[in-house]
Amino acid sequence: MSLVRTATGERLSSVVLTPMPAKVDRRLFDKTRPQRIVPLAAPPAGSGLKPVPGDAGPPVIGHTLSYIRYGSAFTRARHAALGPVSWCGFVGEHVVIAAGPDATHEVLTNPDKAYSQDGWRFLVDDFFHRGLMLLDGDDHRVHRRVMQEAFTAPRIRGYVDRTVPVLREAIPSWPRGQQIRIYPMLKSLTLDVATHVFMDDRSGPESDAVNQAFMDCVQAASSIVRRDLPGTRYRAGLRGRALLERYFRAALPAKRAGHGDDLFSVLCRATTPEGEAFSDDDVVNHMIFLMMAAHDTSTITSAAAAYYLAAHLEWQERAREESLALDSMTGAPPDLAALQSLTTLDLVIKESLRLAAPVPVVMRRTVKDTALLGHHVPAGQLVMAAGATNHHDPAVWTAPDVFDPERFAEPRREDKAHRDAWIPFGGGVHKCLGMLFGSLEVTAILHELLRNHRITVAPGYRPRWDNTSLPVPADGLPLRLEPLR
Repeated sequence: MSLVRTATGERLSSVVLTPMPAKVDRRLFDKTRPQRIVPLAAPPAGSGLKPVPGDAGPPVIGHTLSYIRYGSAFTRARHAALGPVSWCGFVGEHVVIAAGPDATHEVLTNPDKAYSQDGWRFLVDDFFHRGLMLLDGDDHRVHRRVMQEAFTAPRIRGYVDRTVPVLREAIPSWPRGQQIRIYPMLKSLTLDVATHVFMDDRSGPESDAVNQAFMDCVQAASSIVRRDLPGTRYRAGLRGRALLERYFRAALPAKRAGHGDDLFSVLCRATTPEGEAFSDDDVVNHMIFLMMAAHDTSTITSAAAAYYLAAHLEWQERAREESLALDSMTGAPPDLAALQSLTTLDLVIKESLRLAAPVPVVMRRTVKDTALLGHHVPAGQLVMAAGATNHHDPAVWTAPDVFDPERFAEPRREDKAHRDAWIPFGGGVHKCLGMLFGSLEVTAILHELLRNHRITVAPGYRPRWDNTSLPVPADGLPLRLEPLR
């Protein structure tokens, strides 16, 4: 235990500065490990609570650039230096970081109703206004009940049946015998799936503009300059939002009047037994959010899994054997049950979600004073629940930096060691409604890749993820596709 003096000379004797964990870059650890720890706010007298330790980092921008560059490695380093509850300067605010299974569980389950979705609204409301993840309380409960009508088992089976033909048309034609940047190819593909499944409309001349609008909205969320100024990401995001609103509003009357089974049509007609339904504004807001969430997270997960399959050929061959056996057994495009039978791909996808979580943090803001693992967190405080840090906790995972899909298989099931050990889809009442369809879409993409191509990667290559918004491979993830022997 270290006796660390704060900026005011106060000793924070309760702060334990732990050694650098394995596989966390020493330069990052040294850079983010505060030399002068400052308490966030004084706890109420007699409360028995501790102050949250941390530091602001550089003026104004704080540690924003470190997070953009290093992502979950940054939150892991902070966790190692300061424990499960700490704070840092981030995008102009002081942000409490809740890292590790116990801390994230407290925030996500929100037992004393202290944590609101305003943590997301602060970042993304201008671009994803009133998306489901931005709603609280009764408002959220009503909207979630209505939206569940679009994610029943029969609906998901129908979405899968719409997805597979799109993949079977596109993936076999991807170029072979040369290095390709697979991330943008997957992004275009998942947008095509989303427009077909969610809108019953294959991508056409507008697809590039729509795709760019989604990208602009996502990137604008983490803008350091948060003003509508020329040349800024923030302005690009505002214009992207306006384009998407026009796009969905133009299609809405026909969807209201029709009887389609695409997601857009279902949201227009969805009604709970109590008579709750969505207004036109609700449908537009939810479609913009769902289209972003569906194709961005599926792209990231598919790209990460493709990389791990290329880097671990024994797992690629094992998964391919199952895919080819499924082909020979059924002779038909896979349905939901067939995709769920691909157990090796299921393990690979879960391990990829662990190592490269597509949503590594979720944001909250406190509406009242609360206690977090014995630390005082004041009202109005922005809180970052860093779930991806849990995915590397050596108290939960054996060799946490090693690609080992068997950790999800019986009898090991390391993901069961703690309720929040593995949370790529979030937790609590805001856990992702589309997680089943998203997992099936990624499974279908990888199944088609494996039955058509052998995937390789240059020796020693490691992807570098840009965390400006959601994690994206900075170089597009160069892989090579070869014909099957």
